Amino acid sequence: MNLKGRDFLKLLDFTPEEILYLLDLAAQLKEKKKKGIAVDTLRGKNVALIFEKTSTRTRCAFEVAAHDLGLGTTYLDPSGSQIGKKESIADTARVLSGMFEGIEYRGYGQEIVEELARYSSVPVWNGLTNEFHPTQMLADLLTIREQFGYLKGIRLTYMGDARYNMGNSLMVACAKMGMHFTACTAAKYFPNEVLTAQCRKIAAETGGSVTLTEDVKSGTRGADVIYTDVWVSMGEPDQVWEERIRDLSPYQVNADVMKNAGENAVFMHCLPAFHDLKTKIGAEMGERFGIREMEVTDEVFESSQSRVFEEAENRMHTIKAVMAATI
Repeated sequence: MNLKGRDFLKLLDFTPEEILYLLDLAAQLKEKKKKGIAVDTLRGKNVALIFEKTSTRTRCAFEVAAHDLGLGTTYLDPSGSQIGKKESIADTARVLSGMFEGIEYRGYGQEIVEELARYSSVPVWNGLTNEFHPTQMLADLLTIREQFGYLKGIRLTYMGDARYNMGNSLMVACAKMGMHFTACTAAKYFPNEVLTAQCRKIAAETGGSVTLTEDVKSGTRGADVIYTDVWVSMGEPDQVWEERIRDLSPYQVNADVMKNAGENAVFMHCLPAFHDLKTKIGAEMGERFGIREMEVTDEVFESSQSRVFEEAENRMHTIKAVMAATI
């Protein structure tokens, strides 16, 4: 499998075999890291990390992965880049291509990272856009495979707002890998109809399926993986909190949901999670709305079924695989 020079913008661009190759490579790199075996085969090369939206896991994962591979990194935060402001996206891509061997972008519309890739002569990697989060998907798939030993046939239920990057990306990932995806939420929060139809077509070829339901009992019964994300995404106005809490509270992941899924089910979350009041925003929301937890209860988050921290670590191993394979 040769992915050298390929962009990594969304899983729709990759075949199931290519995705499996990246997962296998990530597993190999993870094993070597655990054994202390160096893999700094890209020493002397450099990558640019553009973060129009800040992040803990994505930044740390890219920087540690790059360091392990021998890569140098230049981090450009929202104030450190002129992309789209004083310099066009096309010009930025061509400037950075002359200095770096790869470019990561984390920010807003998918069209931005797509344009970066169109004008870049080096690989471009999507660290998150409004529509897709492919590096998170590789980490999720690796975590699921580590837990169950396989992917094909796994039943994954996503609860919450399924209209944006996480709902979209999990639906695509499941369809590609022959998994059964269920969006369990209020109908107004279902994924985009066009993408849903596209994923159903893919799933028909891989043996997977896509289900949309408002019923918590049927939507979570027998699921292998229960997945959720924060109810309000970065950059959305404060006034949407009340609406989301009202609409999505019936889809909170709690002990009853996990019991309905079964004792072998695992809980996953891309983080950060509002499972207690120990964060500034969590405390504010608790005081404002009189709640202690949001999309997941602390009981589930801290339970033996939770795989959130294994999932977070796997961001680094899978991102390392993407950079190693494409550079």
